[in-house]
Amino acid sequence: MSDFDFDLFVIGAGSGGVRASRVAASHGARVAVAEEYRVGGTCVIRGCVPKKMLVYGSHFAEDLHDAANFGWSVEGARFDWKVLRDRVLADVDRLNGLYQNTLDSNKVTTFHERAIVTGPNEVTLASGEKVTARIILIATGAWPVVPDIPGAEHGITSNEAFHLDALPKRVVIAGGGYIANEFAGIFNELGSDVTIANRSDQILRGYDEQIRDKLMKISTEKGIVFRLNAPFEKMEKQADGSLLAHFRDGNLPIECDVVMFATGRKPMSFDLGLEAVGVEMTGNGAIRVDAYNRTNIESIYAVGDVTDRVQLTPVAIREGHAFADTVFGNTPRTISYDCIPSAVFSNPPMAGVGLTEREAREQLPDISIYTSDFRPMRNVLAGRNERGFYKMICDAANDRVVGLHMIGPDSPEILQAAAVAVKAGLTKQDFDDTVALHPSMAEELVLLK
Repeated sequence: MSDFDFDLFVIGAGSGGVRASRVAASHGARVAVAEEYRVGGTCVIRGCVPKKMLVYGSHFAEDLHDAANFGWSVEGARFDWKVLRDRVLADVDRLNGLYQNTLDSNKVTTFHERAIVTGPNEVTLASGEKVTARIILIATGAWPVVPDIPGAEHGITSNEAFHLDALPKRVVIAGGGYIANEFAGIFNELGSDVTIANRSDQILRGYDEQIRDKLMKISTEKGIVFRLNAPFEKMEKQADGSLLAHFRDGNLPIECDVVMFATGRKPMSFDLGLEAVGVEMTGNGAIRVDAYNRTNIESIYAVGDVTDRVQLTPVAIREGHAFADTVFGNTPRTISYDCIPSAVFSNPPMAGVGLTEREAREQLPDISIYTSDFRPMRNVLAGRNERGFYKMICDAANDRVVGLHMIGPDSPEILQAAAVAVKAGLTKQDFDDTVALHPSMAEELVLLK
């Protein structure tokens, strides 16, 4: 028997932590997990899963509006925010139970309380109990950033957006990233007046410029207001309960009912005792790890958003799995961070994999670009002028597809399959040699000019 209470102690039961725990246990390790909130982590409890459910709910607004052009008569339709909210939260409860069942069925001990690191092989629980482990894994994820401005306490983040008592009539969203644009689409479709206020002059930094520009144009046409170069100065709560958002640089204040901060996420490495035991971190609090997820302390590892490598749930899951195989399965594995597909579940959604046009021009001597600008059949019949746009970027030296980006209905669903081709290094000719599936939006991928 080991001299330690457990072979592995995981702090944080999100996607990465649960996967690492399950796989380590399958390799015969004695595993414990500490989670101070709910098992499942950000994605399942207060992130991408419930947010996608709200996206589904919001799409019915357009569907009901378009129904008449498809021969349907829908009378007396009305929306009840509380019904959607409560159904979403109920499904979160269901998923929380499934994640807990996964831990239980793999004989993982769960401590439903906070834990901090108090030694290279020791954690201390909120109850005061000390537990030892041969290996400690930090998988605590990330947390929304709230700007340090007067009145910030009157705002909310994406965490609280799922629990609003009522649908706000006027929403100001601070930030220009994927969270800001996704919630802007949700609130806009459900009937709120939405303003995105971003401190810089562009949204969705890091995404292909042509795609994000098209999203901004379509969003504007849908009624979302963009105020760029508008850093927040302060917030005031008025006598009637409404908020007044003030901005620097001469921007006029905006009166609203809710201000939502979507200004980024910071690694949740704070207040875990890591500094005291000498774990190295970056300037923004990310835990430094090597290719095998090990910190500078031999017995302490980290996976997922707390390392701030790629803040995506599937990446955290793969890192957790690779960690468990490496440390407990005698099968050292690392993760490839090339060609990771991503999506923004805006309205319409956008998705991409590989290099953007700007990145390709910076990294390659010569590139070829192929595009398709089309009006989806559904939009034609619905009387909508909204267009889709697909873009393929190739290395001109060998015709290899190095980037694929799109905006339009179901873009994330279509991109997932196409990402396999980009990851495999296929060429434009390989796409061209594939017979089109007609009529579909996806066929545009093999018809690009």
